Amino acid sequence: MKIYLAGPLGFSEAGRYFYNREFIPQVQALGFVVLDPWSLTPQSEVDAVAKLPEGPAQRETWRKLNVKIAARNRAALDECDAVVAILDGVDVDSGTAAEIGYAFAKDKPIAGYRGDFRLSADNEGATVNLQVEYFIRQSGGDIVKSMAELPKALEKIAALVRKR
Repeated sequence: MKIYLAGPLGFSEAGRYFYNREFIPQVQALGFVVLDPWSLTPQSEVDAVAKLPEGPAQRETWRKLNVKIAARNRAALDECDAVVAILDGVDVDSGTAAEIGYAFAKDKPIAGYRGDFRLSADNEGATVNLQVEYFIRQSGGDIVKSMAELPKALEKIAALVRKR
């Protein structure tokens, strides 16, 4: 079963460390194939653009690469059976929220992980943004608050995939 991992952890060194050393291995250890958007674009492509002098040429090159990155991510979302979304941060990352909405529209079950204890909801009745939470829960998934709870959430969405 293929699981797409949505989340912003690839943007920071600390996030990459946790994501690559803890999160991905745990999902793989449970028997899932990980579709990792952070590994879909070779680092050399990103580095080549980042090394360009700031200015119009670099902006235009970023625009072109952005389209490639987004298309690769969309293709992986189309290919996956389910999504696990990392919801950490003061607010859910906008790209992660977009991926959650896309996965919901494609009728894919979604599980959320929020190990961040800060408040991030619209009101006391939600864990995160109410629309994001709605899509996760209406897909059949749950939002968990620890890595220890993740296996149960993954099994739940795997069961939904097997029923479809």
